[in-house]
Amino acid sequence: MFRLSKVLAAGLAALVVGAGLVTFGPSVAEAVPATVPLTIKNTSGSSEPVYVYNLGTQLTTGRQGWADAGGTFHPWPGGGNPPTPAPDASIPGPAAGRTKTIRIPKFSGRVYFSIGQKLVFKLSTGGLVQTAVQNPSDPNRNILFNWSEYTLNDAGLWINSTQVDMFSAPYAVGVKAADGTVTNTGRLRPGGYNAVFAQLRSAGWGGLIQNRPDGTPLRALSPGHGIEAGGIPAGVMNDYINRVWTKYSSSMLTVTPFVDRPDTKYYGRVSGNVMNFTNGSGAVVTSFQKPDSDSVFGCYKLLDAPNDLVRGPISRTLCAGFNRSTLLTNPAQPDANGANFYRDDVTNHYSRIIHGQMVDGKAYGFAFDDVGAHESLVHDGNPQEAFMTLEPLT
Repeated sequence: MFRLSKVLAAGLAALVVGAGLVTFGPSVAEAVPATVPLTIKNTSGSSEPVYVYNLGTQLTTGRQGWADAGGTFHPWPGGGNPPTPAPDASIPGPAAGRTKTIRIPKFSGRVYFSIGQKLVFKLSTGGLVQTAVQNPSDPNRNILFNWSEYTLNDAGLWINSTQVDMFSAPYAVGVKAADGTVTNTGRLRPGGYNAVFAQLRSAGWGGLIQNRPDGTPLRALSPGHGIEAGGIPAGVMNDYINRVWTKYSSSMLTVTPFVDRPDTKYYGRVSGNVMNFTNGSGAVVTSFQKPDSDSVFGCYKLLDAPNDLVRGPISRTLCAGFNRSTLLTNPAQPDANGANFYRDDVTNHYSRIIHGQMVDGKAYGFAFDDVGAHESLVHDGNPQEAFMTLEPLT
């Protein structure tokens, strides 16, 4: 499965901002056109051809499909079991040093790009089968590619650079506001692409890296997918998880999940294998079984986060604290101070390393990296243009 950055749920009924919940309505519908230009610039340094795909879910109908270069939506045809080949939705991308502008329609989806050859997509009876390169039999396993997630709706455009599933061909995203201001994020430091791979090896997490047959790095899997593929041990976070459980067996963890509601607090104590959270009245509002490493990295399974106002907000706060290793050093969560992150020897080194190589320090190293606003996301309520820059492969 894909563990998306959670702000980009289909339809964007609610946007998670930091640790708060902000709901957007259609009051600015007249300001957002049916399509917005997306300008893609190729500074990758590769002379190989680039292919672009705009795939997603139409917000008004819930239909899955693809958009062509002009932004026209095309629903997928029916799939099969086993999955059948999808129509070729590729758009020729920009050559080295050039730009290409396409139009993105109002839907929630992904802009994929591949370098060197086209991606292979298939359709099941339930819709599009996404790429899953942690599976060695995935047909895209030896293709260099990546994607950006976005939602365009009546409240504006949200577009990110994500590493929730993998770190691969680097890119930055941006959006231009009505006053001409451009906000960018996702840009690596010079040499940052190769530095991520080198630092993963130094941290003992080199098993996350997938190479071409000639040894050239293609990507680093996120740690959850790395566990699935056997690249890192399944219990890599167990020591930290155990220490957290021990600490809060005899002390209290306070979670204040909403930035705009500081009086809403929940109190966690461990009893046996369960952490129970109570409200200010002492009533138990939700409980969590002791998570495993995969639950921590994916912010799911034993740390599931439904889109509600109690369990979900508590869970995503816990998830951020586990991945950033702040739960032992700060009993008041979330800890939004980036200087406190990843200080324990047992931590999400994948996320730590990627954040360290970003120019602005922002990334989506795990699904709820937006807790405390450390995510690589840009938004504008009246977008004039979006940008995606393919960064150097160095």
